[in-house]
Amino acid sequence: MIRYSLMTLGCPKNEVDSQHMNGFLRGEKEFKYTDKFEKAEVIIINTCGFIQDAKEESIETILAALEYKKHYNCKSVIVTGCLTQRYSEELEADIPEIDAVLGTSNFDKIAEVIKESLEGKKTGGVEAAGFDYSSSLPRELDNEVYAYLKIAEGCNNNCTYCSIPQIRGAVKSRSIADITAEAKTIAESGIKELIIIAQDTTQYGVDIYGRSTLAPLLRKLAEVEGIKWIRVLYSYPEFINDEIIEVFAEEDKICNYFDLPIQHSSAKIRKLMNRKGNEEDIANIINKIRNKIPDAKIRTSLITGFPGENERDFNSLKEFVKKYKFDRLGVFEFSREEGTAAYNLGQRVSEKIKSERKEEIMQLQQEISLAKNKELVGRKIEVIIEDQDQENYLARSRYDSPEIDNQIYLPIKDHNLEIGEIYQAVIKEAFHYDLIGEIEDESTK
Repeated sequence: MIRYSLMTLGCPKNEVDSQHMNGFLRGEKEFKYTDKFEKAEVIIINTCGFIQDAKEESIETILAALEYKKHYNCKSVIVTGCLTQRYSEELEADIPEIDAVLGTSNFDKIAEVIKESLEGKKTGGVEAAGFDYSSSLPRELDNEVYAYLKIAEGCNNNCTYCSIPQIRGAVKSRSIADITAEAKTIAESGIKELIIIAQDTTQYGVDIYGRSTLAPLLRKLAEVEGIKWIRVLYSYPEFINDEIIEVFAEEDKICNYFDLPIQHSSAKIRKLMNRKGNEEDIANIINKIRNKIPDAKIRTSLITGFPGENERDFNSLKEFVKKYKFDRLGVFEFSREEGTAAYNLGQRVSEKIKSERKEEIMQLQQEISLAKNKELVGRKIEVIIEDQDQENYLARSRYDSPEIDNQIYLPIKDHNLEIGEIYQAVIKEAFHYDLIGEIEDESTK
């Protein structure tokens, strides 16, 4: 029996890959999973290599895993994911203690590579980016509440700051039939919330259907019995069209939650980023969504300190945030990534100013978030139960994504609620990023 542990770093797209690796391994009798590194003969690290902080975290995790070869039962450390896809040669040269590497496109060979590494063979390697996802692939879901559904791999947008096209390749969409088949399997497991992901979900289908077919896909997924919420992530605002907004408005299962990473509002900076559209175009999309769907919540992400960003550009961004009051917002400092077009841009912004600008936006958003949350007090909303501690059930609304958005605390009292079920709750108190609510009755939706 080969005991293995698997640690996942990075985004939900990596989580899906890890769930597939678990599926491949648990499908073979000789493998047994353990969540304790000290008991594992094999430690697998699924890395992130998107920005500098993520790369550093991945390296630290690899080095920590290698210590288990010295002091515990570990005989093999295998590294896969985005970092290896970008830097496999450098990793193998700089950290020769790694037993094998795999990339983002061949992690399905994990079982074979583990066996060969334990035999002392030189194994693994990285192949050209672009994995073929399919509903027929084994997958081990790791929670009872939600499941990510990857509808496409890769990206065609070629933003100048982004290394994803190098790591994941060009857009490679799955068919609507195949995605729907996987959604049905997920629903049969009892999971109620489906979270749609890709590098850019609005570009789904362009390679196989000749146009974005996100809207037809969502209509098909809304027909899947058992699924109650469908959440869509990573939708570039420049490609949001009336058809997409219409399906959100018409299909009750689709959460009115729009994840639109704008990165910047300045026309100059957006052009340097190779992002289409200007401030007016983004504003038009936001207004169109809010006019059509009054209860829509909009999340965005921003980048501070992009090369060439001056005080005028930054002030423009701040005013945009103040004016359009995003419901959810995250900020990243610009990370200079090798192999991207932005790597060689001049007029670099200092680390200190990047950090100060990020903090300024986050302080601004904190007050917006508090005001938005206070508007929910007294309202009855749908919540999904994620976990519980000694005093509270931990829940989310249909306006919140797992791990990044608001947490709702529901006092346990005499309730007996089920993890993964959806209930009606009344919001009683509001804070910057958390809410306190009460369950009125225990009947599920």
